[in-house]
Amino acid sequence: MAKKSNYLKSPDLLPIGQSERNIGTFGFAVIWVGMAIVLAAFAIGGSAIQSLPLWLVIVATLLGSIGIGGFMVIIGDIGVEHGLSFPVYMRAPFGTIGTHIPSIVRGVTAACWFGINTYFGASAINGILHLLVGFDNWFLCFLLFAAVQLLNTALGIKSIERFADLAAPIIILISCWMYIALSDQAAEAGKDIWSWVESPATGGAAFTAFMIIVMANMGFWGTLAADMPSLSRFFKAPAYERNWFKRNKTQLVGSLIVMPIFNTFMVTIGAISYMAVSSADPIAALQQTASGFILGILLLMIVLAQWSTNTSANVIPAATIFSNVGGPKVPFWVGVIVAGIIGILAQPWSLFDVLNTALLIIGAILSSIVGILFADYYLLRKRRVNVAELYEMNGQYRYHKGFNWAGMIAWIGGGLIANLFPAYSSLVGFVAGALFYYVLAKYWWFKKYPQAEMEEPRDEKYLGITVGRDWHIATDEEAYMAPEIAHSPAMEAKEN
Repeated sequence: MAKKSNYLKSPDLLPIGQSERNIGTFGFAVIWVGMAIVLAAFAIGGSAIQSLPLWLVIVATLLGSIGIGGFMVIIGDIGVEHGLSFPVYMRAPFGTIGTHIPSIVRGVTAACWFGINTYFGASAINGILHLLVGFDNWFLCFLLFAAVQLLNTALGIKSIERFADLAAPIIILISCWMYIALSDQAAEAGKDIWSWVESPATGGAAFTAFMIIVMANMGFWGTLAADMPSLSRFFKAPAYERNWFKRNKTQLVGSLIVMPIFNTFMVTIGAISYMAVSSADPIAALQQTASGFILGILLLMIVLAQWSTNTSANVIPAATIFSNVGGPKVPFWVGVIVAGIIGILAQPWSLFDVLNTALLIIGAILSSIVGILFADYYLLRKRRVNVAELYEMNGQYRYHKGFNWAGMIAWIGGGLIANLFPAYSSLVGFVAGALFYYVLAKYWWFKKYPQAEMEEPRDEKYLGITVGRDWHIATDEEAYMAPEIAHSPAMEAKEN
């Protein structure tokens, strides 16, 4: 009788070994240059400048960017240390079945962002074609642009890095041009970009507006902070390095230096765009400030930026999540297609007007997950993980019928509380999620379901790259074809 297939051991979700990690510090920095240029950044800037001067908008954006960048690095260590993706590690705080619920929320959110950015890029493509040959069909451009991005992502992480290498310098140069051109147009209209405000907020209202900008930035990038392990597991890192900062150098440079700088620059351009043409939509702004060949080149930047962002920040996380839900029968490339279909069906052309409100809600929901991951990985397990059990259907992380109710309750409770304080949603969600989970897990759930790495906290048994280990998970085929090899002393030594 054939052995029942273990749906947790999808090949695309197995741990990434050190030899398979091919993104270095410069590579991740380049990826961030492309990821930072997104519709949300322009929208935040255009909304913010209506109540606060540009210098305060910049300060708020930097604070929000550095704050969420810190969350990214902290959670990203899961991928660096153990080579695990977000949905796989989520089996620890949520259970082998429970992981699917918050993961799908994140996956659908990422897919919707894919749709929004694709629509944004397709509008630019349509503008280029209209300029060159008089063609005007944005929906056809949308479908074709979506297909090209999905193909690029399905080809793997290395093809994405190569594309980012090509796009980044072009994006930087054209972004600088946009800043100069829009600043000049605002000045011609008699507006000082550093002091002009449409409807200045004062007193407590000004502080609330400031915090909304901070939280909006954190809310948008909170989607990536939650599942940074899906990307960071491909980062190069030194084996046997016990210094957390040295081990996470690639993340630190990318998420705490490069991202805040470029994200703030894009928010600034969105604010100046609103000053210049009363719209935060850079495509509309460009069409009013440039023409001919220059306009075509500037619109090309918009296309490259959305492409670079979508592949790294949206399609990879979504596809990884959908592959985890579907098991071995849903390989990564199928997950890519599912993400694309959801992004198209979301009708992203109708979502722009509610973007900032959505960012605060999303930030609350996802920051609670980030807090739970932090409490589970750092405070309770002390970075030690019984990785082999993450891939066992009836193992340590099955808990009660596949659910860790400490995680589920903490997520719901943290998200609800965070949404009561929209101006501070990301911070409240993180703290509430972490606190609820820590108390529930330590003093209730893990009393019922003891965790091996907490009961016997041995570095050499439960750490990954810090002790030079590549986690090897025997697939069903390996176990069936060669059980004597899979359980040989040599294999035991490798796994332990």
